[in-house]
Amino acid sequence: MHGLRILIADDHEVARKGIRSILEGHPGWEVCAEARDGREAVEYAFQLKPDVFLIDIGMPNLNGLDAARQILVAIPDARILILTIHDSENVVREVLSAGARGFLLKSDAGRDLVAAVEALQDRRTFFTSKVSQMMLEGYLRPREQRDDIEHRILTPREREVIQLVAEGKTTKEIATTLSLSVKTAETHRTNLMRKLDLHSIADLTLYAVRNGIVQIY
Repeated sequence: MHGLRILIADDHEVARKGIRSILEGHPGWEVCAEARDGREAVEYAFQLKPDVFLIDIGMPNLNGLDAARQILVAIPDARILILTIHDSENVVREVLSAGARGFLLKSDAGRDLVAAVEALQDRRTFFTSKVSQMMLEGYLRPREQRDDIEHRILTPREREVIQLVAEGKTTKEIATTLSLSVKTAETHRTNLMRKLDLHSIADLTLYAVRNGIVQIY
């Protein structure tokens, strides 16, 4: 029986090395790759077929949630743990809708990382008590309030567009990155602002930061 092969995806080298140090101290676990952004994580997933993925949400070019979605299309049984500094209800909903098996705040990684990976190794899920409570409160909220939140959940393409806008990409650069026409890229941006009731690029960027689509350090 082979050991557990793990991929780490985080755009900060110090974070990757710290996570790797914790994981490789566990017998039978091997970090088979480190990715610096979401697109690289997807490429490694296709090439190496790791057993478990530890993916940070706030990475450039392609964020962790959209990377997770793409990985799960190709590898439906992939076991993915999302790492983030955000714990808003909207982020939790996005993590669940992406198909991740676990959610861990980076601030809790030193204490809970090994337990989280052990859970995924045993094909269980891992959510902290705080996240579980948020999920319960969301379920108990009146239906009309849940409908409004669900209406605002972004599609994978919309998340890609909002991330690139928030990173300062021009419409032409967004079109090139996503293999779209300039007109289609502009339409996506306009529809996003209408859907989220936002009125400027600054508002769109702030939304992306608050919801873990991009991070500012």
